[in-house]
Amino acid sequence: MTKPISCQYTTFIAAEAAQVWRALTDSDESAAWWAHRNVSDWRPGSRWEHQRLDGSAADIAGTVLAADPPTSLALSWANPADGTPVGGVARRTADPGPSRVTIEITPHHGIVRLTVVHDGLASEAERDALAAGWAAVLSNLKTFLETGRPLPAPPWDMLPGFVRE
Repeated sequence: MTKPISCQYTTFIAAEAAQVWRALTDSDESAAWWAHRNVSDWRPGSRWEHQRLDGSAADIAGTVLAADPPTSLALSWANPADGTPVGGVARRTADPGPSRVTIEITPHHGIVRLTVVHDGLASEAERDALAAGWAAVLSNLKTFLETGRPLPAPPWDMLPGFVRE
C-alpha cells in the first residue's frame, strides 16, 4: 500500500477570518493577489475554476467539496479539460484523479492562522512543487491582506522550474 503524499502550509495573517475568506473566494480579490480569478458560488457540489485574468482559460478547476464560511473550504484540484491532476510538475503516474485542497481559517489571538493541506498527490516531486507554489501564493495573500497590495511579481514567477501548462 502506497503512503498518501501531501503538503501542508501554515501562515499567520493580521486580518479577520472574513477578510481571508473573501480574498480566497471573491473573484476580484483573488485576481488582485493570485493573478487568477477564483470563480464559484462556493456551495458544496458546485464547480469552481481558477481562471486566467484575460479570460482565455481556467488553469485549475474542480468541485467544492465542503464550505463553511469563513472558516473552512475543501476543493478538488484538477485539469479543467479532463479532470486529470494538476500539480506544477509533469505527472508520471497512472492515477487519473484530482488532488484535494483543504483550507482552514482559524482566528488566533486577534489574527488568523491559515492552514492549507494539499493531499492526494502522486509523488514527492509533485509535493515539493506544490509546497513551493503554496508558499509563494500564500505569501502573496498575506502581503495583500496586510498591506493592501500584492508582491511585485505573480507567484509562479517566484518559482524556478515551476511548470505552467
